[in-house]
Amino acid sequence: MKDELYSLTIDEELAGRKIKDVLQKHLKMSRKVIRKLTEGQGVLLNGEPIWTSWRLAEGDHLRLLLPAEESVDILPEHIPFHNVFEDEDVLVVDKRAGLIVHPTSGHWTGTLANGVVYDWKQRGVIARFRPVHRIDQWTSGLIVIAKNHHAHQFLSQQMMARTIERSYTAVVHGALEQEAGLVVGPIGRSDEDFRVRVVREDGQDATTEYRVTERFAAGTQVELKLHSGRTHQIRVHMKHIGHPLFGDAMYGETDDSAWIERQALHAKLLGFVHPRSGEQMRFESPLPVEMNRLVEKLRETDEGKE
Repeated sequence: MKDELYSLTIDEELAGRKIKDVLQKHLKMSRKVIRKLTEGQGVLLNGEPIWTSWRLAEGDHLRLLLPAEESVDILPEHIPFHNVFEDEDVLVVDKRAGLIVHPTSGHWTGTLANGVVYDWKQRGVIARFRPVHRIDQWTSGLIVIAKNHHAHQFLSQQMMARTIERSYTAVVHGALEQEAGLVVGPIGRSDEDFRVRVVREDGQDATTEYRVTERFAAGTQVELKLHSGRTHQIRVHMKHIGHPLFGDAMYGETDDSAWIERQALHAKLLGFVHPRSGEQMRFESPLPVEMNRLVEKLRETDEGKE
């Protein structure tokens, strides 16, 4: 079974060009995707398989068919999740805190991937679970999953170019001195615990942008944007400047269970260019109940001191 990726009639502008040039420059396809198309005889000109070195003529009909793929290595499991948007290429999920995105050596089941694959099988959808990015287990919010090879390559290129729009809301301890700023510090693994990341000279370059959105006596609500994509980046950088997140069991310095029982970090905004239509997609997620409760508690504490 194959999925039709594109179908187009060649006009005067594209006539005379080689098929591979049209795929690379006009349709923005990666070489890996083009190779996958040709290996699977998925490049059809006027109904017949053709080499990508062939030159096109006006009026030719070009079809591109990708081999359908399934996530055979992921066990289907009934796990509810919030489907924000889905079409033949992408799935956008608003992940709840506590849910791991993809199976790991210690978590083969109970992940978002298990739930998505189960849902696809129930609906007869043939697709492969390919997360374009990930968010931590105890972070909530928006994540985009590619459903085929082309979509994954296309969106991954946007991730590398930093053109995917992502914004986070966090609640941190203490009062940030400035209303906005940058935290710049290379991030690497801790020598004491391989799971923990720290700012260290031999780490990978990392920059986090923040903006204060509300102040409380006991903390600060901030909006954050990543200029790089390191593991635990926001959590590490906020701890590094002396303002760890509320509820962060790994990087926090106090027991915050009376305030919140998860880390106060939410991926609230996600924007990207669609891999097939070229349309600019933009999604927003409201602050989850647990973080709203935290904000209300902080406000009530302020009112009690007046």
